[in-house]
Amino acid sequence: MDSSRVFLDGALEGRVAIVTGGGTNLGKAAAGELARCGAAVVIAGRRAEILEAAANEVGERCSWVTADIRERDGAERIVATALERLGRVDLVLNNAGGQYMVPAEGLATKGWQAVHRLNVNGTLAMCKAAYQLAMRDAGAGTIVNVSVSPHHGMPAMAHTGAARAAIEAITRELAASYSAHGIAAIAVALGRFDTESLRKYPAELWRTAAATVPLQRLGTLEEYGWLIALLATPLGAALSGSVVTLDGALDNWFGPWPPPGLTRDGQVPTEARRPVA
Repeated sequence: MDSSRVFLDGALEGRVAIVTGGGTNLGKAAAGELARCGAAVVIAGRRAEILEAAANEVGERCSWVTADIRERDGAERIVATALERLGRVDLVLNNAGGQYMVPAEGLATKGWQAVHRLNVNGTLAMCKAAYQLAMRDAGAGTIVNVSVSPHHGMPAMAHTGAARAAIEAITRELAASYSAHGIAAIAVALGRFDTESLRKYPAELWRTAAATVPLQRLGTLEEYGWLIALLATPLGAALSGSVVTLDGALDNWFGPWPPPGLTRDGQVPTEARRPVA
């Protein structure tokens, strides 16, 4: 297994992490970085063949379990499996989620409920299972819930914006209520990343996605893995209740800078200042 490009070998030695949605894309990248840092990782999802292939790719520190987090029994099965195999759970990354592109006026009740059932209900079920089955008695643990950026609105994504806002609110409340038991809860708001999932959206969207980010590029899988590994260290506890945004400044941007029509000879004009007497 390759070493991490950021963390020392063994930085997470002896720690156990659960990653939902760990078979593909961002979840698999996070599982890989956690394993490179020495953690034992259990990835979870609904498709056995995808999980098995991902676990083989991550390496010997990674195992897998199939379950549906939308059901309470599924969430509990994931945590119980990690406890049975590895004896403890130090980190739960609630990475599983999903949405689809549709204007708000075109949202069907069934689609709205499906997005919220997975993103909100599934995340909350995992939080409760981790707390009740593993972390409360241990008096320690970190829960990381995935949200999205920008927070100021995403056209054709109102359903997921609402769901992720709920996740951030839940995270803040759990951070307060779980703190008495030594458990941290953190939300990670992700911007636009270069994933296979991005390509499922219309080409007009993903081909211009990088141009909408102030950094002028998409986030990488590796960067996500680095952030999750950082939150799995003791520093994570200090960020409990926070929403950590990883989006190349997208959250603070409302369009291209400089805006069309504001430049003069290619430069933004500077306000003339009166000399100080």
